[in-house]
Amino acid sequence: MAHQVLARKWRPRDFSTLVGQDHAVRALSHALVSGRLHHAYLFTGTRGVGKTTIARILAKALNCETGVTDRPCGVCSACTEIDAGRFPDYLEMDAASNRGVDEMAQVLEAAVYSPSAGRYKVYMIDEVHMLSSHAFNAMLKTLEEPPAHVVFILATTDPQKVPVTVLSRCLQFGLRNMPPEAVASHLAGILQAESVAFEPGALGLIGRAAAGSMRDALSLLDQAIAFGGGSVAQADVAEMLGVVDAGWIRQLTAALLAGDGAGLIALADDMAAAGAPWRRVLDEFAVRLQRMALCRAGLVQAPEDDPDLAAHAAQAEPEELQVYYQIVIHGARDLPLAPDERVGFTMTLLRLLAFRPEAAGVGGPPPVGRGQPAATPRPASSPAVPLSTAPSPRVSIAAPPRPVPAPGAPAVSAAPAAPAAASPEAAPPAAAAAPATAAPADQPRSEATGSSPFDGNWPALAARVRLGGFAQQFLEQSELLGHDGLAFRVRVPIRPLAEAGTLAKVREGLAAHFGQPVQLSVEVGAVGQATAAQVAQEQRNRRLAQARDSLERDPFVRGLIDDLGGRIVPDSIRPVDP
Repeated sequence: MAHQVLARKWRPRDFSTLVGQDHAVRALSHALVSGRLHHAYLFTGTRGVGKTTIARILAKALNCETGVTDRPCGVCSACTEIDAGRFPDYLEMDAASNRGVDEMAQVLEAAVYSPSAGRYKVYMIDEVHMLSSHAFNAMLKTLEEPPAHVVFILATTDPQKVPVTVLSRCLQFGLRNMPPEAVASHLAGILQAESVAFEPGALGLIGRAAAGSMRDALSLLDQAIAFGGGSVAQADVAEMLGVVDAGWIRQLTAALLAGDGAGLIALADDMAAAGAPWRRVLDEFAVRLQRMALCRAGLVQAPEDDPDLAAHAAQAEPEELQVYYQIVIHGARDLPLAPDERVGFTMTLLRLLAFRPEAAGVGGPPPVGRGQPAATPRPASSPAVPLSTAPSPRVSIAAPPRPVPAPGAPAVSAAPAAPAAASPEAAPPAAAAAPATAAPADQPRSEATGSSPFDGNWPALAARVRLGGFAQQFLEQSELLGHDGLAFRVRVPIRPLAEAGTLAKVREGLAAHFGQPVQLSVEVGAVGQATAAQVAQEQRNRRLAQARDSLERDPFVRGLIDDLGGRIVPDSIRPVDP
């Protein structure tokens, strides 16, 4: 006898051997046992999930010589002839090649006659969504009130194209894609029965490649057995499927977290020399980033086949992993738009580097070799309008800060501080020894020393301290309610900004800024007008108003308006950033 492919040889013959469709099996079994049968069923799902298989099992259950049962015997003439495809009262019809009204009319005319060999005439119409609208209309009445001996079974991979008038006349079962673990387990049982040696890792690769289709998995298994010369090894299956080497993904992750741009590009060159499938590389990279995010959140443990996962996850913040994941999946989506896939892959790697916190300038001083000297201090305020001198609203503080003199230095009151600010060179020696609390708010301060305490201007502080992520949003969206030295009491508008992780980063950033520990108490509620974001918006509004006024008073523009009837489009005006 000629060899029979595994997909046909191991097709389930009854409900007990069906894999992954327990919800449909349970409903159909109860209906058969209780006798509450419907006259029309609709099975939906992707290819290879068991639509035709369930239709054949249901036909055997209805016509088995032992009676209507959820456990057909499989040995009587009705069961064996349905499996062989030659039972006269079971008709499988392909709607893709029999989609016209004439073919449907022939089926409906034959349906009125009693079955010749079984209890029921079962009509299975596959890919029913491909029937023409006239064919659908022709079958509506019979589908709603068929003869008592007729059962219709419809199957489709695209239920959206089936008219609602047909859907309303059927019991609909959505068959699910099978998870890779269930596919691998089923394949292992088949290989054991076939006495074929295999490695479990190879079946896992096949299960993922099948994408939920058991028929695809069995076809790939046939191919893997032939490729491996009678055995199924993981290395052979990986080569057959073109699976991406897991070592590449780990090296990409390590180079990204280290900020090693040269290493990333060199790795891309090595992958190009090996003929790497760029789309699959990005897909596997996205999967690993997702596992890192789960591991970072403490939801999963690092698997044995990826011992570096936990260490890599600990090196990245959760929000960074989210950004990396979005960049990778969008890079995979945009590969067809690139001049070639290697260029698109390389640009995706560079985009990952560009959005690292250090590269964006939010994780501390800019690194050497990225366009600025390492010793260049960050400006204390915006170049356009300094926050300390702009007429911005100030927060109300419970008690004004009092200067604390240095050990052994004479006490200095706040009163003589004003002339000292107006003429620094004339300041008395005692004032120089006192802390900078007595200095006015607009006096520049060196971030490197961190010696100046807080001057009460929270928006200016938010402009100087750059943290990134939620911590930066905390500084910009919060309102200072009061402070006692470096013990701050602030209010934020939304609860996510008051999470423990965000507060820890803010405390660390402020402590690094002031050079000493700080205390931070937070409450959630409506904020006033004294947040850094609102101050910055007011500055932008003032600059926009100045730009509009300057444009309207410009002689050339006035000439265009007066002489040529021109007009200024308000939304087109943008202030020029210095």
